[in-house]
Amino acid sequence: MKIAVPMHEGKFCEHFGGAQAFAFYTVDEDDRNIGDRLLGTPPEHGRGVFPVWLRQQGATVILAGGMGPRAANIFAHQGVEVVLGVQGEDPEKIVRSYLDGTLSTTGEVCRDHGFHDCGPDHGAHDHN
Repeated sequence: MKIAVPMHEGKFCEHFGGAQAFAFYTVDEDDRNIGDRLLGTPPEHGRGVFPVWLRQQGATVILAGGMGPRAANIFAHQGVEVVLGVQGEDPEKIVRSYLDGTLSTTGEVCRDHGFHDCGPDHGAHDHN
């Protein structure tokens, strides 16, 4: 399993579309231990670009605070699990909580882009 977490300035970014990087955690599915952690810089944000790129990187699970419905639908069609409504700052703690079954989430797609704080360019993009 490979878990992708959106990042901004080294911390978890609550909104998927505002990520400047993604942390990829390789997890042994049998013992649910975290193995390698790699950082990847996505291509320039555009409609459907992040979901396609993340799948190409081998992501099978996406942990995000908010995500537009288009991106969520693309992931669903690709068979990628999306966990929405995630909060926190430390991406590894978030992944560990997910693996332990203790991660608290809302499960809702993003409809209002005004409440996220993912960086200065957040509002300048289409968030899908």
